[in-house]
Formats: sequence, structure tokens, C-alpha cells
Amino acid sequence: MSQAPTDIKFRKQSQQLELTYASGEQFALNAEFLRVYSPSAEVRGHGSGQETLQTGKMHVKITELIPVGNYALQLVFSDGHDSGIFSWAYLRELCETKEAKWEAYLQKLHDAKASRDPDQQVVKFFG
Repeated sequence: MSQAPTDIKFRKQSQQLELTYASGEQFALNAEFLRVYSPSAEVRGHGSGQETLQTGKMHVKITELIPVGNYALQLVFSDGHDSGIFSWAYLRELCETKEAKWEAYLQKLHDAKASRDPDQQVVKFFG
């Protein structure tokens, strides 16, 4: 079974990338989710445990979608990030694991006392 979507739509207003597959399944991935799960080395590192937690990406937008051959999309984000190549297989994985990945991301932010909001800094005082 091909991992490639049969239809791709980008909703600029809602910043949703909509993917439809031959099975009829439809998924929507928002710009923030795609940015924090970019497959780039900047985000994922060069091996397990080398990931960099992405913070302050709540308002990031997708500014451009560039087809890469017949196997992927390159997304350009409003914060200048453009080095991730989203293969069809990786996009499908993101679609199928979106809820779990999002919860894991929120937990990592909480544990790091970090925020999705670029204008918010989380500080805890003890005493």
C-alpha cells in the first residue's frame, strides 16, 4: 500500500494541512504540530536522545509547501525553519500518532517548565 496521500489541501486561514488517502481516511495536521515534529536534524538531532524541545511555536505559520520529487513535502515556516523534508511515510506516521505525539509534546513542555506561547515564560518560585 502506498503511503502517498491521494489529495493534499492546505487551509491557510486555519493553518491546517489536510491529507486524504486511498482508503478514504482524512487527517488534518496544524502548523504548530508539524513545526514541533519537523523531521529536520535541528529538531530531531542525529540520534535518539538528541532531540531539541521546540518552544514558543504556538503562532507559527506555514508559508510555503514545496513538493520534493514524488516522495515528500518541504514545509517552510514563518519562523524561518525550512530544513525538514516530510516524506509520505513520515506524514502518515504523524497522522496516525497525532494525539499521542501531541500529549507527549505537552508533557515535555510541562516537565521543562516551557511554553507553546512565545510571549510567555514559565517561572516557578519555591519557598
